[in-house]
Amino acid sequence: MPAPVYATVADLADYLGTAAPDDAERLLAAASRMLDARVLAYCRYDVDAAGLPADLDVAAAISRAVCAQVAWWDEVGDHTGAAGAGYGTVSIGSVSLGRTTGSASSSASGDDSAARQIAPQVWDELRAPHLHHKLMIGVLAVCW
Repeated sequence: MPAPVYATVADLADYLGTAAPDDAERLLAAASRMLDARVLAYCRYDVDAAGLPADLDVAAAISRAVCAQVAWWDEVGDHTGAAGAGYGTVSIGSVSLGRTTGSASSSASGDDSAARQIAPQVWDELRAPHLHHKLMIGVLAVCW
């Protein structure tokens, strides 16, 4: 089954209040995958046979959250984390530049990039008061 995409190009244009970018479908798919892995996998909500949110309010909130992530990427100018990838230490003559944001492997990988962060607006969308009984964030289930 293909990974779900929770928002449409029209949803993104409505969210942004302008025309969606040319690569909107790709960005929405990437944001959907990222939120699936980093947020929605730890949530509980009812789904339909296709694995999509069954409740219209939950579906709309997740759609807005995906659009918020794409908007965040536009703000930070990166959607892959490549802007955060780079050097550990570089020296040119007597000038030395370095990063100390973590281990050498994480600073060079882009994992600490703003593009790999969950946009603050994502949480605003998913924590709306009318969703408290429909979408539970951070649910831990134990099966015996």
